[in-house]
Amino acid sequence: MQICIDFLLQFQIIAVTLWPHIHFISSMEYISRDIENIIIEMARYFQVVVVTGPRQSGKTTLIQHLFAHYACFSLEDLNVRELASSDPVAFLRQNEQGMIIDEVQRVPELMSYIQGIVDREPDKRFVLSGSSNFAMLRSVSQSLAGRAAVLELLPLSMNEVSSQLQSKSLDQLMFDGLYPAVCAGKNLAQYVYPAYAKTYLERDVRDLLHVTDMMAFERFLRLCAARIGSLFVASQLANEVGVAVNTVKSWLSVLQASYVITMLPPYYENTTKRLIKTPKLYFCDTGLACYLLDIESPQQLARDKMRGALFENLIVMEAIKSRLNVGKQPNAYFYRDSNQNEIDLILKRGEALTGIEIKSSMTYHKDFERTVRCMDNYVKSAIAERAVVYAGELENTVGKVKLLNYSHLQTIL
Repeated sequence: MQICIDFLLQFQIIAVTLWPHIHFISSMEYISRDIENIIIEMARYFQVVVVTGPRQSGKTTLIQHLFAHYACFSLEDLNVRELASSDPVAFLRQNEQGMIIDEVQRVPELMSYIQGIVDREPDKRFVLSGSSNFAMLRSVSQSLAGRAAVLELLPLSMNEVSSQLQSKSLDQLMFDGLYPAVCAGKNLAQYVYPAYAKTYLERDVRDLLHVTDMMAFERFLRLCAARIGSLFVASQLANEVGVAVNTVKSWLSVLQASYVITMLPPYYENTTKRLIKTPKLYFCDTGLACYLLDIESPQQLARDKMRGALFENLIVMEAIKSRLNVGKQPNAYFYRDSNQNEIDLILKRGEALTGIEIKSSMTYHKDFERTVRCMDNYVKSAIAERAVVYAGELENTVGKVKLLNYSHLQTIL
């Protein structure tokens, strides 16, 4: 009897301590995400579902919406983190069905305890989220291999906010970016991205690399933004920033792990070559890139020399999101040969390729089609589709090369 009383008292203390830190959301604020179906499908077959992605991309809102019957605990909260660290078994047994744990990489040792629980209790479910790809995947691979489905959630896609595309100019869209807080009208781009860089970004960097010279790192960030759509050459950046090449490579790896930067590999028929050849650099969101480029308004962006590169960035990231949102690898590349023939984006879908030329112009020129028309000369694989995606209104889906306005990009992804 005394044991039962002691257990009830302990549970009451845990519940009272953590109740203020259990998070709930209003369905009125929710924007439906394309990744929902694959998350629900994965949850049918895996006891642990892991959703990773950049901070503020909507991970917590999404999984709380899909798994509303689970309590959600954030390990960003010091009180929650302390209990999870000091008594992980008690923490993990607060809900018979399962639970949502946000920013789980803050207490990586939880993964081992979760492994033990799901092995013993096949009906128990855990939904985990985190914003550090390094920490998350390392912990998952060590403790939850074969037990966990891992999915990536990037900021909103144009498909998810298609109703807004009619009311926003292209320059406004690129300046605002696609983070949920801005798209939902809860905040403004000119406030969100400076705060994002100063808080989440710098903190993640300090945690992962213990960077001491933040001024040099900020300079590195801005130089990366100025190279959007260009080949990433570490030695050039190292010279401009004034640090070692290995430092630049380490910083880049952290930016990739934090979902700030994406590297687009070149397309080669030989898969090994894709892994060793120089990739192109893009940002996961154009809004953050605009901030780092000191672009302070859509009007300024319309005249900026980086506008074409930012438009290319937007389209490349849409192609990547479309694949991640169905639980698949991006399989997105670019093509460039020694004769400077270049295709901005190549998508590999099964055995066939889709070639896409990206132009920010509102006026069509027949030269836009030149490289995708000649794509047969550059690759041996079968070609499913060829398209030019641009900012103009004239469209044509008949013939060898499709001409599409950027708002209809989804039709070829």
